[in-house]
Amino acid sequence: MLLLHIARTIREDLQNAREHDPAARGDIENAIVYSGLHAIWAHRVSHWLWTRGFRGPARILAQANRFFTGIEIHPGATIGRRFFIDHGMGIVIGETTEIGDGVMLYHGVTLGGQVLTQTKRHPTLEDNVTIGAGAKVLGPITIGEGSAIGANAVVTKDVPPEHIATGIPAKNRPRRQSERIKLVDPDYYTASDPVDYSI
Repeated sequence: MLLLHIARTIREDLQNAREHDPAARGDIENAIVYSGLHAIWAHRVSHWLWTRGFRGPARILAQANRFFTGIEIHPGATIGRRFFIDHGMGIVIGETTEIGDGVMLYHGVTLGGQVLTQTKRHPTLEDNVTIGAGAKVLGPITIGEGSAIGANAVVTKDVPPEHIATGIPAKNRPRRQSERIKLVDPDYYTASDPVDYSI
């Protein structure tokens, strides 16, 4: 039963990679060369160890994951299904981060904290959120379902569902119907877009 669940999860991850990356050519190649897939697979094992009290081995595996993939995911972070990391290098995901289903991150994203206390100090990303390259999402904030964060944005406040956040500091605006295109990097949504709040 466990092996069947693992096989289904791997198949789902491979299909998700094909849906999110037009450069994806085939499942075998993707399984071998996609560091984002390797990172989430290793994280699932380290998170399993972490939640069962094997925190030393979990941290060691997470550190090895970081060394081999360039992606740092704390084993305490909770990550849902169909999580995809495109390119991956330089991503940091903090301990109390919560990530829903269908989330996509581009390279250089930080899901970080703002305080040193042992509290909920990292972001919550609801389902189907996309975060552009180099964006920093900091603190125990919530990025609402179906929202997108533009490349290099710095987000320190909640983003409502179906919104776009761009800039430093990030400003929110509703996501237009034309901006719900799959496979479009959120750097497409710039603050210089004409102001049109129709959905």
